[in-house]
Amino acid sequence: MAPRPLNTAVHPLAIVSDIAVRLASGHDVVAKTNDVLEHLVAAFGVREAGLWLYSAKGLVCSLRAGESTITADEVAALLEGGEGSGATLAVHRLVAGSRRLGAIALRLAQPLGSEPLLAFGTVANILALELSRADQLRHLEGEIERRTRQLDDEKRFTEQIVDSLPVGLYVIDREYRVQAWNRKRETGMQGISREQALGRTIFEILHRAPAEALRKEFDEVFRTGRMQQFTIESRASGEARSYRITKLPMRLGDAAITHVITIGEDVTDWTQAQDRFAQSEKLAAIGQLAAGVMHEVNNPLATISACAESLGFRLDDLRSQGVDVPPQAGEFLRIIDGEVQRCKRIVDGLLDFSRPRSAEKVPVGINEVVEQAVFLVRHHARFRRLQLQTLLAADLPAVEGNAEQLVQVLMALLINAADAMPDEGTITIRTRGGLSRAEGVIAEVIDEGAGIARADLPRIFEPFFSTKAPGRGTGLGLSICYGIITEHGGRIEVDSAVGAGSTFRILLPGVVPA
Repeated sequence: MAPRPLNTAVHPLAIVSDIAVRLASGHDVVAKTNDVLEHLVAAFGVREAGLWLYSAKGLVCSLRAGESTITADEVAALLEGGEGSGATLAVHRLVAGSRRLGAIALRLAQPLGSEPLLAFGTVANILALELSRADQLRHLEGEIERRTRQLDDEKRFTEQIVDSLPVGLYVIDREYRVQAWNRKRETGMQGISREQALGRTIFEILHRAPAEALRKEFDEVFRTGRMQQFTIESRASGEARSYRITKLPMRLGDAAITHVITIGEDVTDWTQAQDRFAQSEKLAAIGQLAAGVMHEVNNPLATISACAESLGFRLDDLRSQGVDVPPQAGEFLRIIDGEVQRCKRIVDGLLDFSRPRSAEKVPVGINEVVEQAVFLVRHHARFRRLQLQTLLAADLPAVEGNAEQLVQVLMALLINAADAMPDEGTITIRTRGGLSRAEGVIAEVIDEGAGIARADLPRIFEPFFSTKAPGRGTGLGLSICYGIITEHGGRIEVDSAVGAGSTFRILLPGVVPA
């Protein structure tokens, strides 16, 4: 390429001014820098103009105009010598504050005079500022992008935590509009998606209570700043479930309460466990009471029975001697003996209830237990008008238990079922496998009787509580059954509704095969 002479028609200050205007216009720093290099080639009549920037590998030519002859070693040599101009090369360092960015290098066709060198240095300083500003802008944009990604990641992480909670959670603002709605709410009782819920008022979504009642709950938290907690019952899923509702005040900054967080937790299992624990404590207390009085009651009962028997013998002797004995005397003695025997049955029941059950336990097949219980009751007078149906699942695991006690439990449940069915009907005994080892085997006694009132269900296993007519039971049968099954590591449940019959369910742990 033939060298071009210096354009002496243009004053060096005009060159600087023109380049400054070029750098001030537009936004693409690469295009502007390339334009400056081409302008330097044309204005100073040089063979080549190159932009050299520092990198991890040292000086690298990032842009150039004209020829391609300048090397990194040439540029570095002049910079180490304090920059300047030689016969064929002029170099000016690019510095912005304390940062060394690199250099501009010109391949000269002829040496530059003082004014062109001054203009060249001025152009280099202006370009350094522009490159530094662009670098800072890129850094700022990169930092903004990084921070934005970080905030997005933190937001997604927080949302993931909220969505992973095993509770339903939502947040409303002071206009009662939903601002947060976790995934548990989407899969909960009403199954409303987050997209459907956000931005709508809570009254458009929840219908468990009148809008005014819900509004009062939220207003109370907004007004007082105190947490609210209460339990509700729901049958939205088809079965009765208990939910603990907690409302928490939330503030954005130090201002007044701006939002209310509502958490709904299914506490059905916990409530049932608490009820069973309370029931066990109650039964234990009754057992201790029974143990303290049963012997004291047995002694006078034995005395009364012996005296009645002696009176009966004496009356027989008087009759054999021709003495006129009032006819009511024998009847009264039979009544006394009958009532004594009834009292003894109550005491025996208390003894069974309170006595430690340490009977030997071995692997037992639940189907064999059912068949033995059915065999024993089938010819009972109460079952002559009823049908007994067994639905026994095959291949059930064995249970660790005492067969005699388990037969006693099933017989008691079958007799109760018969008592609940005054007319003809069917009693079904069903066995099946459970969902876990703790509920490995399930046995159910299902009747078509009158059912049990909901108000009576919590007390059904209490000692002396009975829904039968007076004189038809002691109220201890189900309590004894409860104690036996609990001692076997299982539990007994009941599902019942008035007019729909009852299902008593025994759940026992299965034996793990060796």
